[in-house]
Amino acid sequence: MKVAVTGATGFVGSRLVPCLLEAGHSVLVLSRNPQKAKTLFASFGSAVETIAYQPTEAGDWQNALQGCGGVINLAGDPIADSRWTPAKKQSILQSRVLGTQRLVEAIAKVSPQPVLVSASAIGFYGVSETEVFHETSQSGSDFLAEVCQGWETAALAAGNSGSRVAIIRIGIVVGPDGGAISKMLPPFRLFGGGPLGSGEQWFSWIHRDDLVQLLIQALTDDQFQGAYNGTAPEPVRMHQLCTVLGQVINRPSWLPVPEFALELLLGEGAQVVLEGQQVLPTRTLSTGFQFQYPTLDQALRQFLSP
Repeated sequence: MKVAVTGATGFVGSRLVPCLLEAGHSVLVLSRNPQKAKTLFASFGSAVETIAYQPTEAGDWQNALQGCGGVINLAGDPIADSRWTPAKKQSILQSRVLGTQRLVEAIAKVSPQPVLVSASAIGFYGVSETEVFHETSQSGSDFLAEVCQGWETAALAAGNSGSRVAIIRIGIVVGPDGGAISKMLPPFRLFGGGPLGSGEQWFSWIHRDDLVQLLIQALTDDQFQGAYNGTAPEPVRMHQLCTVLGQVINRPSWLPVPEFALELLLGEGAQVVLEGQQVLPTRTLSTGFQFQYPTLDQALRQFLSP
């Protein structure tokens, strides 16, 4: 199958593309930075085709999906890399909602209709220290929840033209050379690591390799339709994460990072790490999907152990 991928040069996409090729697919990369994508995937030769696109703008790129049997949509402006100014919040929203709408317009031009696997996020559920969220849980009402609602609505519109649509609500992705753990490692390695904020907030996570395999299974398995949680079956609280992280790299976890410090740095965006939600992949497990790294200890040891 020829598979179009957006967000291919990111932390998840850069692992997804090789795995798609290993599974026998060819890949069309839609990238805002085609030169970066060509360099990243140069070793795969003609199995990876790259075209330039602006995700929020209609253009000739929308005609390039002909011949694709599937589309995996991972594109979106980074959420936790800077303060949420009004302009930043608008970029977070438009890159996901308008970007997905433009992609769905392109899918509508393709015959036969390709499968669409579109990212969303567990921010869909809002935040809570006490509730447990499943795929059937109601959406939240904060900014990220509203972004996810708009994002998913845009993706589901592909169903109007005949596409099968699967939405993966992605948790916090852990893996080598990127993601949340890479940002936490430097203070830990200098013996200054510890929980962020209260330490009681939930950390619903997934190993990058498990997420990639889930995306591929959603692409190829016809039973996937609608929303699925892309989280491991054993979420942890922040203080548990830091304890396990310290154990894996043989460092103490004793110096909490106060909430005000993160709020000074990230403003409203600090809620991504200061607040959380306990999310279980109930519907995901019902498909028969098997996690290679179901526990945090297994996941961290895979890429942090000497």
